[in-house]
Amino acid sequence: MAGANIQFIDLAAQQAKIRDKIDAGIARVLDHGQYIMGPEVREFEAQLAEFTGAEHAFGCANGTDALAVVLMAWGVGPGHAVFVPSFTYVASAEVAGMLGATPFFVDVHEDTFNIDPESFEKAIGEAKALGLEATAVVPVDLFGQPADVPAIQKIADANDVKVLVDAAQSFGATLHNKRVGTWGHATTTSFFPAKPLGCYGDGGAIFTNDAELGKVIDSIRLHGKGREKYDNVRIGMNSRLDTLQAAILKEKFAIFPEEVIARDRVAARYTAALKDVARTPKLIDGATSVWAQYTLIVDDRDAVQAKCKEAGVPTMVYYPMALSQQTGYKHYPGVSGGTPVSDSLSGRVLSLPMHPYLTEDDQDMIIETVRAVLG
Repeated sequence: MAGANIQFIDLAAQQAKIRDKIDAGIARVLDHGQYIMGPEVREFEAQLAEFTGAEHAFGCANGTDALAVVLMAWGVGPGHAVFVPSFTYVASAEVAGMLGATPFFVDVHEDTFNIDPESFEKAIGEAKALGLEATAVVPVDLFGQPADVPAIQKIADANDVKVLVDAAQSFGATLHNKRVGTWGHATTTSFFPAKPLGCYGDGGAIFTNDAELGKVIDSIRLHGKGREKYDNVRIGMNSRLDTLQAAILKEKFAIFPEEVIARDRVAARYTAALKDVARTPKLIDGATSVWAQYTLIVDDRDAVQAKCKEAGVPTMVYYPMALSQQTGYKHYPGVSGGTPVSDSLSGRVLSLPMHPYLTEDDQDMIIETVRAVLG
């Protein structure tokens, strides 16, 4: 029965489709016993590089570590400003603060939820006026579509700022026919279970076309190793992708392209049915999305969410508070005038069920409910 048990994200349906392959992949790891940096890790990294077109791909423990490793490779630390959109998940700013640098908050575009290049450009001068060195910017590909990286890159290059694309939610998307993973000076992603390509634990990856940067990234994720195992040449961390997770990801990756097509089909049905009653997501020119989330902008969000819950439709709020307003981050600087778009979005965004296995019957029930609530 449609609507009887609608899942916000249905990992069980995906697992049922490939359970035998996942079990076989795990069994192979148990048989060879190479649980750390086993052959599946290298095989998966090669698949990632081939898929994205990036020259170098490195698995790591999670998406947060991925960001930190790149910033460490660039020597980011005290006195440095790292520009981050205020409307995103905390990890994008967390890593800058963790390294002693200063997260500097900029605003986003309301239509796309992604970083506003004009806000970023304005913030560079303001950070310098505070005595900070403008060092890096982290354009986040929120909810599955790429940020306007070409515009960000142009501003960054003019100011000697590194571009670290946070593609935790957009792996598999494209911009101007280039896959995510080849934009910026480096790109990171996450394989958290709820991501479009997710493992059964935690995992992440780093992509770059810079061979020298790649050598440093590879060293840092492995305790700062040098040519000899016990000659550690720099401060690093323990951030390796587990072999078991790589084995699982390899099997999921095999069906990932068809799942991206299915996600796009679900998103298109939502947009066609809801665009007259709510603000639906917009893609920038030349972009495709993997629809990590399908997010509406609605008024009286809490009431809408409550009514959806009563009708059996699960929804989520990503994110209910802008980073610049959060307790641990509100003391950090931001662009003058604040981040009003980010602040406004945090009170109006509502994400609907989105996954490749959402049936048309269930989606019709969701659409009917949302239209009735917003009517």
